[in-house]
Amino acid sequence: MVRKDFTLDLSKPLVFQVGHLGEAYEEWVHRPIVGKERPRLFESDIVEFFTLTVWWAVPVIWLPVVCWSVSWAVQMGVPSAQVAASVVGGIFIWTLLEYSLHRFLFHIKTTGYWGNTIHYLLHGCHHKHPMDGLRLVFPPAGAAIIAVLLWYVIKLTTPPTIAPALFGGGVLGYVVYDCTHYYVHHGKPDKGVPSYLKRFHMNHHFRIQDKGFGITSSFWDIVFGTLPPESGKKTR
Repeated sequence: MVRKDFTLDLSKPLVFQVGHLGEAYEEWVHRPIVGKERPRLFESDIVEFFTLTVWWAVPVIWLPVVCWSVSWAVQMGVPSAQVAASVVGGIFIWTLLEYSLHRFLFHIKTTGYWGNTIHYLLHGCHHKHPMDGLRLVFPPAGAAIIAVLLWYVIKLTTPPTIAPALFGGGVLGYVVYDCTHYYVHHGKPDKGVPSYLKRFHMNHHFRIQDKGFGITSSFWDIVFGTLPPESGKKTR
């Protein structure tokens, strides 16, 4: 139940507080707190630990999966050109999945207690504290759920000779995505594509939260009409 007289206390664990904000949650979560102080999410130290992930865990855990998937295709005798094309195809599929998850799941609007709570855990905490370096990449358990679902979709919809390398490309796309996401928040590029990606993503955080859902590129934002304007008023 939403409490109309509720006041959120940032000095206490936040996860089970944010639900009480009700309709005010949407505005609250998009007013970022830019600082290095990390918010406490859970009272339990054990549960809190599993919300924290160092960025380098992503390539350490998932690049071996990429190598295994590609080597599986090679061992089946799939021609090298077909393996390479499948990997590229998997990366392309990931970019669409990246955009879709960010736009339709991570930015779903919620007002109820549990909706707000779940959204805050999925993505809201990142928008509220965008410089929290240990909550910028997917925790391994969350990434594993997406990977398993991706594998079964690919397995059921593509030939056996294509599936492993296509899956490996999708996982490689994910690794690039999460490492890029960390870099655009904590890196300091001054030119080229990295500088563009940082400006593009910071615009999403601090100016127009309902535009600019791509992380590794703005391609799908162009395709689906969610590219933010060059200038204009902040909207939601």
